[in-house]
Amino acid sequence: MEFYIADFKQIKEGKVTDIYFERTLKTLEYLGIKDAKVRMEVHSYGLPKGYEWALFTGLEEVLHLLEGVPVNVYAMPEGTLFKEIEPVMIIEGNYLDFGIYETAFLGILRHYSSISTKAARLKFLAMDKTLFFFGLRSLHPALAPMADRAAYIGGMDGVSGAMSKEYLGVDPSGTMPHALMLIVGDNVKAWKAFDEAMGSEVPRITLVDTFEDERTEALKAATLLGKKLYGIRLDTPSSRRGNFRKIIQEVKWTLKIHGYDHVKIFASGGIDEDDIINLRDIVDGFGIGTSIAFPPSVDFSADIVEKFVDGKWVPFTKRGKWPGAKQVYRCGKLNDVITLMDQEHPSSDCKPLLQKYMENGKIIKPLPSPKEIREYVIKQLTELQSS
Repeated sequence: MEFYIADFKQIKEGKVTDIYFERTLKTLEYLGIKDAKVRMEVHSYGLPKGYEWALFTGLEEVLHLLEGVPVNVYAMPEGTLFKEIEPVMIIEGNYLDFGIYETAFLGILRHYSSISTKAARLKFLAMDKTLFFFGLRSLHPALAPMADRAAYIGGMDGVSGAMSKEYLGVDPSGTMPHALMLIVGDNVKAWKAFDEAMGSEVPRITLVDTFEDERTEALKAATLLGKKLYGIRLDTPSSRRGNFRKIIQEVKWTLKIHGYDHVKIFASGGIDEDDIINLRDIVDGFGIGTSIAFPPSVDFSADIVEKFVDGKWVPFTKRGKWPGAKQVYRCGKLNDVITLMDQEHPSSDCKPLLQKYMENGKIIKPLPSPKEIREYVIKQLTELQSS
């Protein structure tokens, strides 16, 4: 293998699975069990430390994974905020038909939701500031489209992947690397060439910490490009950073007194939640990479919670988990009530979150675009801020 990755065909065929699922199916066949109708629930019984909520994403890929498999799937809409213990998805069908896919669908949901949740947490803190996801260099390139999509629907305003236009419908975002100035050997010459080479649709955002003091380079860039300069980016390495906030304040002041207060300031380099809290009042945006690409894990698990016995569903699960397939009713801002799946909530103000997306292997609901999912996420975050 040139790249040690699985393609869609291999995943769809159930080859990407833990060996014990193959052995389980073989054992059930040995016992002559051909029909094991169950409801399997996906949930997180423990969110990362300090998390009161997480964001459910990855549903679209799971539906395509299970398409054609004779199962019913109920799920929260992609991009829904949820709390621990709440089911985000239920698969209903013969375990022998879908059990082999548990490794794959859990991997999709856990990885997607972990990235999207971190993006949403950062957007919740920054809100009106612009956030760009620059984390592809932290990941295997095979995952680039997935990571960009997960970060974007989680709330990022832009992503850097050059392919993002194809699958997100979003123009890629980015400034320039230090390599440009280092190869040219002169920052002013490099900025001038960048301005002349790029079309008018590309914002002129210069990187101002390559050779000289940030204040000096920022003023040089502003003098060179004037009103064409949209912004500057400070990516000062930690070995030279000192107090990053004070460096940014100094640069901001210098630009202002020279008549360049239109220039926006973007910060990047190891940005996480504490940095956004510390800098959001003095910058216009952030470039964020590793903290989103390698976030705390939203640890989903999948458990059988009901079996179909003698014509009816019977709550049945392992110890430590809540038996019975469940519904979640949202009664306001993350004010949720968990009931049994077939139990209606008495209040008309409460909305059931789990909806039927697949019937006997066929997707029966239209799937939203990435932009629509992101708008749904931002709406929920805005409501949370006002609570």
